[in-house]
Amino acid sequence: MSNSSLLDRFAALDSAAVSDALDQLGLAPGVGGLRPVWGPAAVVGFAVTVALEPRTEGPAGAHIATTAIEGSDDRSVIVVDNQGRTDVSCWGGILSLGAARRGVRGVVADGVCRDVAEARELGFPVFSRGSIPATARGRLQQRSTGEPVTVAGLTVEQGDVVVADETGLVVVPRDRAEEVAEIAASIVARERAIADEVRAGAPLSRAMHDARLAGAKESVR
Repeated sequence: MSNSSLLDRFAALDSAAVSDALDQLGLAPGVGGLRPVWGPAAVVGFAVTVALEPRTEGPAGAHIATTAIEGSDDRSVIVVDNQGRTDVSCWGGILSLGAARRGVRGVVADGVCRDVAEARELGFPVFSRGSIPATARGRLQQRSTGEPVTVAGLTVEQGDVVVADETGLVVVPRDRAEEVAEIAASIVARERAIADEVRAGAPLSRAMHDARLAGAKESVR
């Protein structure tokens, strides 16, 4: 399956269905706490990872995340590990502009951002723990890009599938992605059938039975 086809399959899902599929496979389920900062949004893409750390003395280098953006494409989601800090922005308007021009699908930052209006004007999805005006300049530096990071307690490796929406964040290991997509799609189909029965007047306790939600093959009475 091509990478684009795989992302299309995940784009038809939501974080809850993917989280349930991960649960079934004994993988880390989804997490909350990272929200779209300017309006309803959902992003699906391959992770391009960035790890930040407090600024130390020394010569100034490229601004945080710029090299990651330059190495991204229209299937990428930038994933920023700033250890959940809420006292300094780890993403801003010029980064949103540069990422949008590369076709990047969005950013998920375990920290806070600034320039929310600029991201909104670009239509560029930003997920973070909130917003703050304080700049990263002089406060943060890039530790790595392309290396494994931790975001909201989840390990994210370069190329993993990232799904973020208004409910939360899920991270799918790249080598399990097709399996997870297949299971999640079956979960969605099952829950839609249950919802149709409820709309048709079936008692909730009969339609929404734990065994059925879990995909048990035996009939539920």
